[in-house]
Amino acid sequence: MYDAVPDPYCYPGTTVLINKLNLREQKQLDAFEAEITMQRAIEPLPNGRLSYRHYRAMHHHIFQDVYAWAGKTRTVRIAKDGSMFCYPEHIDGEMRKLFGELRNGDYFQKLSAVEFSRKATHFLAELNAIHPFREGNGRTQLALLTLLAERAGHPLSLKNLAPHAMLTAMVTSFRGKEVELRRLIERLVLD
Repeated sequence: MYDAVPDPYCYPGTTVLINKLNLREQKQLDAFEAEITMQRAIEPLPNGRLSYRHYRAMHHHIFQDVYAWAGKTRTVRIAKDGSMFCYPEHIDGEMRKLFGELRNGDYFQKLSAVEFSRKATHFLAELNAIHPFREGNGRTQLALLTLLAERAGHPLSLKNLAPHAMLTAMVTSFRGKEVELRRLIERLVLD
């Protein structure tokens, strides 16, 4: 759960995100969100150039059935486990900068699998630190990483994905330690 106070994204007096089904219990929302986003995740992602706009379209695609604000950057300051994410007033600038670096780096194409993994790790760690959405950042990051890897000629072997290990590695990368995240991405790329 995110730390955010006050939070206009939540029903008053709760930490439950306002959602399209008006579900007020976190367990019900979690179950609905998991089911519908899994269904959306198997559908083709929106076409695009791996840009900031494309990334927002991917988030909208995955979460459109759950949240009215799907695909829109958050407007509140949030933290998780005491780590503050990018302030909302800086999100657009930081996202443009990050995706500009991706474009200037030719989307990590024509790199060895190991070099792709290294660059993708750093990109993903930076993207996670920005955390542009109120919810659904991790799932959208994974969708982007999958598409980025495919286009760079290093498709991911998602059967090797260990969600808990990935989450732990993302948290560690937030603190500047990217080694474990790189190992996990290498495992997905090199299988």
